[in-house]
Amino acid sequence: MTTVHNRRARARGGELDDCLRACAVHSGKLVGSVDRRRIQLAEQLRKLLVVCATGATPEPAPAPSGATALLKRAVKGAATPPPGLSNELLDALLAVANKALECGYDDELNLALLISDTVLAQRKSSRAGWRLRARLLEALGDETEAVAAYERYLGLTDDDGFGVRAKVAGLRAAAQKERELLALLRRQCPRAEEFARGPATDVWAEGLAAHAVGDWAEAEPRMVGALLALAAEPSPVADRQELLGQYLDLRTNRGGDLPALTEALALYAEQRRTRMRGPVADPTIGGVRWLSLGEFRNEIAGKSICLIANSGRVGSSSMGAEIDGYDLVVRFNSYRIDPKHTGSRTDIHATIHKHGFNWDQQVTTRIVFGGISGDWKYSLRNRLVPGAQRFLGDESLRWPVRNIGRLGNDAWSGIPTTGFNMLFLLDFLDVSPTLDLIGFDFYESGAYRVPEAMKMPITSVHEYTSEKEWVMQRAQRVTDMRISLR
Repeated sequence: MTTVHNRRARARGGELDDCLRACAVHSGKLVGSVDRRRIQLAEQLRKLLVVCATGATPEPAPAPSGATALLKRAVKGAATPPPGLSNELLDALLAVANKALECGYDDELNLALLISDTVLAQRKSSRAGWRLRARLLEALGDETEAVAAYERYLGLTDDDGFGVRAKVAGLRAAAQKERELLALLRRQCPRAEEFARGPATDVWAEGLAAHAVGDWAEAEPRMVGALLALAAEPSPVADRQELLGQYLDLRTNRGGDLPALTEALALYAEQRRTRMRGPVADPTIGGVRWLSLGEFRNEIAGKSICLIANSGRVGSSSMGAEIDGYDLVVRFNSYRIDPKHTGSRTDIHATIHKHGFNWDQQVTTRIVFGGISGDWKYSLRNRLVPGAQRFLGDESLRWPVRNIGRLGNDAWSGIPTTGFNMLFLLDFLDVSPTLDLIGFDFYESGAYRVPEAMKMPITSVHEYTSEKEWVMQRAQRVTDMRISLR
């Protein structure tokens, strides 16, 4: 078992040049990789090298070997990197670190840690830097330091669009339940104290050996002792969870004192559940009414609808009063309100399940989109704010393009955007006399979002060109600001 602190000691850095050299070396390691996550990491490293070498906007990707060479030349001085950590270089480094974190392999986690150390050495008040640090520490199982880093992030922002407060509450509650479980096991197995001071790995192996020969009386105190020893040292949470699960599984198979076993299993399940989803204060979400596809159709039938893009064009439109004149106003994800330009009313908030922006804003109906049912349900449990919506779309509205339109990857290869899912749904139902898109220029004028979301990239996984073609094929009238489908 490798401790988190040993890994961090190896990764700790802070010098920008050293960090860039490490990125260059890592880029070379990725040449020829067929792992999808590492290919995406290689692309972010390529973008980093362009910023490092020229400060230019990345062009279409060259061959990986060429990318590696260019980054190495940039770091060695063929092109002079910007002095200090510029905003462009900061964004590029964070993008690399985030992709490295998604990879999850040891080499990539070490690279992400190095970037995290470098970013925070250069920018001590970087919100993105502290959130990256917290996510890394959580992935490595160092929950104490992860909570501290999350709290630093929260201290630097007023908009918790990523649900960090709920995450912190969940981690703290789970840690308390884990301590209660270990205290219970100590009381249930007093002999464990004899083995709680030895090397946890060795003591655990002795316990497994005793169990293998059928001697549970000697196996159990060693296993519980190993768990107590592991909890007393800076060990990753994943290691403790794995051994706790193994011990309780073996104990369950043996039977024995059912009430005592039930008490232990209940604490184990509660700390696992809380760590995964955070505490849920109101499981009924404020008595929200769920809307099926048919019920949603009845709610919008006969009403004029406008869909407001999160575009720079909307942010300077002066169309606020006109927007508020529609029967229903639909907004998306991290929408931003400026009454003069955007209007002030939101009747339907359509959002992807992955982010928590504007979930606390009062709306009549909230429709949450998501491609994977389990992830979608997880987000609803964690992100929905009781009382912030009267109606909530149920699973029949979860992924309209795929589930209602039956457009598979062969017919629509890209991941449909929130806006396209919503528009497809309204077009499919076809019960609105007016269906207008305001400010939809498919990000040609840039994004107009709540401040916390402005740094989020316009992702490349969506088929913006295909979505635009779909819209224009159905457009009845088109002006600079409005596309009318009805």
